[in-house]
Amino acid sequence: MLSDVFGRTLVIAPHADDEVLGAGGTIARLASEGAEVRIVIVTEGKPPHYASEAVSRVREEARRAHAILGVGRTDWMGFPAAGLAETAVSDLNRSLFEIVSAYSPQTLLLPFVGDMHVDHQIVFTSALVAARPHQEQYPRLILAYETLSETNWNAAYVTPSFIPHVFIDIEEHLETKLEAMSAFQSQLRPTPHERSIETLRALATLRGATVFSRAAEAFVMVRQVL
Repeated sequence: MLSDVFGRTLVIAPHADDEVLGAGGTIARLASEGAEVRIVIVTEGKPPHYASEAVSRVREEARRAHAILGVGRTDWMGFPAAGLAETAVSDLNRSLFEIVSAYSPQTLLLPFVGDMHVDHQIVFTSALVAARPHQEQYPRLILAYETLSETNWNAAYVTPSFIPHVFIDIEEHLETKLEAMSAFQSQLRPTPHERSIETLRALATLRGATVFSRAAEAFVMVRQVL
């Protein structure tokens, strides 16, 4: 089973819904197999750029989405959305280190370093600092997921390109992923926008066809220690 390979899994998302877009099917599959899955949302909207009502709505949407996926626990770190570039790196590094150390995951799922949004790039780097293998306990498997609306907009040949080589079959869990994403009504857009249910289904079909499956999620492996 996938849960035997992944073990205790920590999913780190820069913003609420990134975890569903990039790894919702994998999360649902792990949860269905009894694996312990925890989600950490690094940022949230802060006034005056985000209304408090909108922030509360996203939190409630995330709660519903994670319940659909079967997630046992979600933590919000509370750093400012779209403001990590102005945040002290040491503060983010320390906070992520404390979470990784306390949870001691076997597997870490991260945003891809080449994503367009600078928050994604910073979270990736800080998470790797938190997961350095010179510690007594550290994640043995680290995978980077793709986030529609961020990964697909990177500058080819200028920034790192997402070229996946790990594929997780989510045929039996695709509808759960799409249902979870549907909980984020404030974030959804009509097709052909990449934040549409139709586009998410199309990407899962494409990634699945790559490995002769009806639906899959794709990842870049950062590290695996056997």
